[in-house]
Amino acid sequence: MKTLVILLCLMFPVVAVAQDKGMDTGNMQQMMQLMQKMQQCMQKIDQSKLEALGEQSEKISNELDALCKKGERKKAQKKAIAYSKKMMKDPVVLQVKKCGEITKGLVPAELSPSIEDEFDFSDKHVCDDR
Repeated sequence: MKTLVILLCLMFPVVAVAQDKGMDTGNMQQMMQLMQKMQQCMQKIDQSKLEALGEQSEKISNELDALCKKGERKKAQKKAIAYSKKMMKDPVVLQVKKCGEITKGLVPAELSPSIEDEFDFSDKHVCDDR
């Protein structure tokens, strides 16, 4: 189920751009083939590991919320950066990233942020997003 949600989130910008550009049938078929490849790639990801990663991320998010609400911005930022570094080395995250790269170039970067962008706190503060 979570794979389907992730896949839909990854696909939405692609479909929106395709509609905006008024793609012809050939381009649409090519895009759909790439989406199928991405779906096949996502199906290879261990669902239990993906769910565990989601639960872990939710826990960290709650901890960061609590730190930010207490005014412990420095501690929250340090924790967010440490967690993001850990996530960027996680095999499940790396596989999701690999699957997402299949459709790279179909969607402008500003409509589909990379995994690195989601976990990069070097130029923003984690408490400012909450």
